[in-house]
Amino acid sequence: MAADDRQKYGIKKAFSQLELKIEQITENRERGIEMKSLSKSKLWIFGKMSIIAFTLVIAASSASFAITWNFTIPAQEVRPASTTFQFPLAAFNDGKARHFVYKKSPSQWIRFFVVKSTDGVVRAAFDACDVCWRSKKGYIQAGNFMQCVNCGLKFRTDKINEVKGGCNPAALARTIAGNKVVINVQDVMNGLSFFQ
Repeated sequence: MAADDRQKYGIKKAFSQLELKIEQITENRERGIEMKSLSKSKLWIFGKMSIIAFTLVIAASSASFAITWNFTIPAQEVRPASTTFQFPLAAFNDGKARHFVYKKSPSQWIRFFVVKSTDGVVRAAFDACDVCWRSKKGYIQAGNFMQCVNCGLKFRTDKINEVKGGCNPAALARTIAGNKVVINVQDVMNGLSFFQ
């Protein structure tokens, strides 16, 4: 059973027990038995179970919120070669943006894209911006533009890494080394805050 399944099962079980206790108390009240008649230990157990159930619900909702992403464009998972990501330069000759995701750990995912712009320069940016990053929607390519999925603004591909701030794709440093596009792992990790 996966960890998520065990957590969901545990939450369901806690809620079932909580519902059972509430039914018992309701039945007792209907029979005229007051809450006072329940022993202090039963009340203590009921209170403790309520707190545990509430904590589990909050933890589960926080965990699911933290990993909820709304990206519409699938990203290819990449792993660094030592301290850099290396991509064949020819892979971008068609001018189409390629989206990538680096999963450093289960809670540390960073998305970025690489595109050859209309002026022939290969550019890279995070799949997020200073304004809309919280929506976790990123960018789609619309011809010679990258369009923010959240707000709809379009940005010319030849301005990526040139114009910064606002809803512009957040710049990601890259270099060309021979026939490779090279991006440092540390530069990618610097964008982690966009994806938390």
